[in-house]
Amino acid sequence: MAEIEIPRDSYACGVSDIPLLGVTIGTHLDEIINRYPDNEAIVSNFQNIRMTYREFGEAVRAVARGLLALGVLKGDRVGIWAMNSAEWILVQFATAKIGAIMVNVNPAYRAFELEYTLKQSEIKILLVQGRFKTSDYVGMFYEACPEARESRPGKIMSDTYPFLKTVVFIGDIQYNGMYTWNDMLEKGKVISPDELQERALSLAFDDPINIQYTSGTTGYPKGVVLTHHNILNNGYIIGNGMNFTEKDRLCIPVPFYHCFGMVLSNLACVTHGSTMVLPGPAFDAEEVLKTVEAERCTALHGVPTMFIAELNHPDFPRYNLTSLRTGIMAGSPCPIDKMREVASRMYMSEVVIVYGQTELSPGVTMTTTNDPLEKRVSTVGRVFPHTELMIIDPVTQKILPQGEIGEICARGYMTMRCYYNNPTATRQTLDENGWIHTGDLGSFDADGFVHIEGRLKDMVIRGGENVYPREIEEFFHLHPKIADVYVIGVPDLVYGEELMVRIKLQPGETMTEEEVMQYCTGKIARYKVPRYVAFVEDFPMSISGKIQKYKMRDQAIIELGLQEASNVKTA
Repeated sequence: MAEIEIPRDSYACGVSDIPLLGVTIGTHLDEIINRYPDNEAIVSNFQNIRMTYREFGEAVRAVARGLLALGVLKGDRVGIWAMNSAEWILVQFATAKIGAIMVNVNPAYRAFELEYTLKQSEIKILLVQGRFKTSDYVGMFYEACPEARESRPGKIMSDTYPFLKTVVFIGDIQYNGMYTWNDMLEKGKVISPDELQERALSLAFDDPINIQYTSGTTGYPKGVVLTHHNILNNGYIIGNGMNFTEKDRLCIPVPFYHCFGMVLSNLACVTHGSTMVLPGPAFDAEEVLKTVEAERCTALHGVPTMFIAELNHPDFPRYNLTSLRTGIMAGSPCPIDKMREVASRMYMSEVVIVYGQTELSPGVTMTTTNDPLEKRVSTVGRVFPHTELMIIDPVTQKILPQGEIGEICARGYMTMRCYYNNPTATRQTLDENGWIHTGDLGSFDADGFVHIEGRLKDMVIRGGENVYPREIEEFFHLHPKIADVYVIGVPDLVYGEELMVRIKLQPGETMTEEEVMQYCTGKIARYKVPRYVAFVEDFPMSISGKIQKYKMRDQAIIELGLQEASNVKTA
């Protein structure tokens, strides 16, 4: 009898000889301090700050004692509304040290969004920075909470925010109703080391430690609740994937408020005794290049738009980047040609990609420094150790055969606890079997590498044909005149949806719509050729660098006069 061929399902479970870390973030930090006391932990040139791990540990304990003196209990929410800085990192580890839940408040928020976050997460203490460019954070706080102007520090009484009691200004200016940073540190001196240690010993690694707000395309942001175990191990595994040691120095231009900065960067460093190098409070391409050269950084993180800006900077050839070895490009789909450029022109021969989302702490797949370059530039790698991944049919919810495109689902140590105070949204994302449904489309190849095909909602259905924008975007990235490009679906009365390509050209280049059509003719299927072409200067994106295609679609509907088609209701 002939042997029956059994098709392989789109399922993988990552195995490893390296166990998960079964400790809290504070405990692991103490272990690293003991191991590498004299290694640099933080370098923040724009603040003139350098700290060894021994000094970092002392500073973390000082902030932790200050928070205890301000009345922070285990499980209390402590918000931080600030750009990247050394203080941000200290708050990250100090809150973990005392079992508080740090709430990352997006620095791009304005008063209305701050009001929502303060209410929804029930923040008890808020740490806020001063003005940055056009953002007056103190002014916006007073706009959201005018009662604070007339309050004594630590005594805020607000009907709107019944949980909020204390605000700390990250600086030395004495604002009404706020403590200064030094006030907090001074108050902490009355807390004994034994009291701090007692709190640390009361913690468990499954305790929630962080709330991060997703920037969903509709409705209000949802607060993702993550534990010590979630983010400590995710950072550890990511650091292992880049072969980090205490000799590595990571340049971090990505925002800390997002998982990319806080976990893929900060925790990847701290779990390995590596150095966190801050080029500035926000991304600036030239400051990144300067910092990499000056600090001899061995690794660099960024979203694709950051790497593109660095590569296209007019002074790029002046900077010596030969110290670079590795780093991560993530946060949004990574153009293959840009990955190749980063690997060659920036000397990052071991650059890797991480795929995931906030609800997954955030990483679940990763290429490694040992993978062939072709795999590292065309896939998002294989499943993380200690992680399960499957591809399902979005309609039937059944696992698909290997190679077929479907929704990516994941579960394991990194799965979020819930959306804070939002059980309905939690049930929609985290199913009864513990799987997170990502809303991303992907497939497994025969070697177990995962290919991202786009967002479930980004998928365009044109006249019954499923079109995946990512595939067409990669095609356009091969054109030498094109710097960046995104393909979106726009409403159409005949086909349901039509394709539009929005193109950003290389500096000094010109291109016509006719050239775009000629480039497509005979090279891609006719149904994949965009009907509409727009040349743009930039793309709408969140502060973390994630492209917002829904905003492009809204813009296109107005530009093209497609309001009638957009109002057609579908099943």
